[in-house]
Amino acid sequence: MSFSGHTARKRFGQHWLRDARVLDHILEASDLSAEDRVLEVGPGRGALSERLLSSPAAAVHAVELDRDLVAGLRERFGEHSRFSLCQGDVLNVPLTFPDGRAATKVVANIPYNITGPLLERLVGRLDRPLKSPYKRLVLLIQKEVAERIRARPGDRNFSALSVRMQLLARCTTVCPVPPRCFQPPPKVQSEVIQIDPLPADQQPEPALAIRVDRLLKQAFLSRRKMLRNTLTGICPPDQLQDLASAAGFNLQQRPQELAPSVWIELARGLNQAHSPA
Repeated sequence: MSFSGHTARKRFGQHWLRDARVLDHILEASDLSAEDRVLEVGPGRGALSERLLSSPAAAVHAVELDRDLVAGLRERFGEHSRFSLCQGDVLNVPLTFPDGRAATKVVANIPYNITGPLLERLVGRLDRPLKSPYKRLVLLIQKEVAERIRARPGDRNFSALSVRMQLLARCTTVCPVPPRCFQPPPKVQSEVIQIDPLPADQQPEPALAIRVDRLLKQAFLSRRKMLRNTLTGICPPDQLQDLASAAGFNLQQRPQELAPSVWIELARGLNQAHSPA
């Protein structure tokens, strides 16, 4: 295989994971079987691809933006019958296999500079969930983002992202990944996180999800302010007080103190109050 002359490119957010222990943790968390078809985002030089192809997975489909890396990946894995490769921007290209089938799991060291939009594409949005979610995603991402995804109410990292992700999936940590595990080392700490999307019947129904999303946008614009101030205008003050009591919180609390289930109850109460009699 040949990646001669290629150096990591900052504009693509390239940092090669080279720690065998972390690669083992990723593979273990992925829990791959012969029924799984794996999507890998940003395979780089193929360290994770090689592990995925050594697993029982039925097939591995990689999406790589860097044309120079694509040439090396094709040289390294091109003759492998279970490997397919697409050159392009993962935010825009189809994520299906060449035969049109969808992946069942996503396992990737994703580019940190596109984490937000990529999570939306892979997990969906609260107000626009995926019709056919993946069974599991095991992603190597910036630690700061991972902490926000899995934070609990009252934690300093708890945010609107925490609520949205936890209403769509179970989110757990796999392992920390310090900069020394990469070449070149990034300037930030990283973490492998496991995301297991919830079945459709455990996710908020569309009208409820839309209402929750609107509430989160309004409340977390001023996360340090009391909800009495951030939620003003959504309904008359007396009604807001009643809705808060019914949902199990008080208006002197701040948005980061409310669990996802409380946001659901508040949204349900608002929808019922605004529905035709």
